[in-house]
Amino acid sequence: MSTKPTSPSLTERRKAATQLDIAHAAAELFATHGPDGTTAEDIARHAGVALRTFYRYFRSKQDAVSPLLVVGADRWRALLEATEPGAALAQALEAAVAQALSVPDEEAARALLRTRGLLRAAAEDPALRAVWYRVNQESEERLVPVVARLAGQDAEPLEVRLVAAAATDAIRIALEAWAGTEAGAEGPGSPAVLAVRCLSELTGGMRLLAPQSDGARKPRGT
Repeated sequence: MSTKPTSPSLTERRKAATQLDIAHAAAELFATHGPDGTTAEDIARHAGVALRTFYRYFRSKQDAVSPLLVVGADRWRALLEATEPGAALAQALEAAVAQALSVPDEEAARALLRTRGLLRAAAEDPALRAVWYRVNQESEERLVPVVARLAGQDAEPLEVRLVAAAATDAIRIALEAWAGTEAGAEGPGSPAVLAVRCLSELTGGMRLLAPQSDGARKPRGT
């Protein structure tokens, strides 16, 4: 039996594209008018879809931004998944985090600025914050098997979960901290710089990421 993932159908691709269009519209309106000043009708109109189409995909106006946030989470996880087994896990995590939050072009910079606008809006809206936390939690759960593959068979499940949680929180905290400043999308104070710092400090004492000169880890419990 083939284990190769099937490609999404045309219907599935169109559905995903519509959801992302709605998410972009919601993010723009939230950043400009705030969640209180934005209705589901406003979002549907801005996205060029019928209100019934909006509610076909989303339960609330705040939930509409989730596809946009998921795209960012999927991107950084895909970068880590592309790492070859046997690579140093600490370095692989840092490289993936830094690359995921880099701004190689104007679209990447705009994406980060949209996220900043959303996080600022979320500071005053518990429902929007709940969407942000949910996406991060789901991202952490999906990251666990990726970390487990890179860590190898000797890694304890608890260690793997700690690394996945720390890596996810490093990006979350970095973006939240950046959103409260006027720092640019690159350079000092940028999300990439802050995330690498957060990752280093959150994982500094983790045995799974500690370099071993002889290639072996210390026995568990030591």
